[in-house]
Amino acid sequence: MEKVKSNTGGVNREYGRSVPQKWAFVLLHLGIVVFCAWLTFFDGWSVIGNLFGFNWAFADQDRANVLFACVVLYWIRHTITVFYLLARRVDWGEVFGLISFMALFEIGLLLVGGGAFRDYTIDLGWLDIVALSLLAFGSYLNSYSEIQRKWWKRDSSNKGQCYTEGLFHYSMHINYFGDFVLFTGWCLFTYNFWTLLLPLSMAYSFIYFHIPALDLHLAERYGEKFKDYSIATKRFIPFVY
Repeated sequence: MEKVKSNTGGVNREYGRSVPQKWAFVLLHLGIVVFCAWLTFFDGWSVIGNLFGFNWAFADQDRANVLFACVVLYWIRHTITVFYLLARRVDWGEVFGLISFMALFEIGLLLVGGGAFRDYTIDLGWLDIVALSLLAFGSYLNSYSEIQRKWWKRDSSNKGQCYTEGLFHYSMHINYFGDFVLFTGWCLFTYNFWTLLLPLSMAYSFIYFHIPALDLHLAERYGEKFKDYSIATKRFIPFVY
């Protein structure tokens, strides 16, 4: 089958290695991880505060530690995605755009949840169990669905076929839904409910921008097979929508 070359949904859909871009993507993300480690374990937030004449510190160190672990987990999953799962090209615009977004939410959630802007500790409780369970479940949905598809596509007999199995049997974009679930859990763990605007805005972007663009690309590539799949399968939330 002829390669489909298109740039829809803000990303390049053309197949290609784009090695420099992928290495830059992962290493810049690693820089964010290192900066978060400095903030969390080496009084980085206090150092920044002193530069401006403020006495800044994390009021909730235990929560900050867990949020840093979330950053590390996300970097590991991102690295696996870029170097193992991602077959398409990555443009420089995507690299710098997403790195800026990652820096915003990873550093921001660490500061908010770690108590950089409050002077009291929030004891770990049942909501934290729910939050971390959502983060783990969402990570599973996103990464394992992609891994299942990768393994399926390695079989030469499936070349050029539309993948509809595994977790993608329950939702056409179960990987996007996984992102929504994991970010909901991540934000809940900060105990600042304004941060829930992040997963809500992501869901809006998925439903009204990324999914329609990707569906158009897949319809062009797979024709009737994708049309049948889209009729029989929910688009985003399994069993619901």
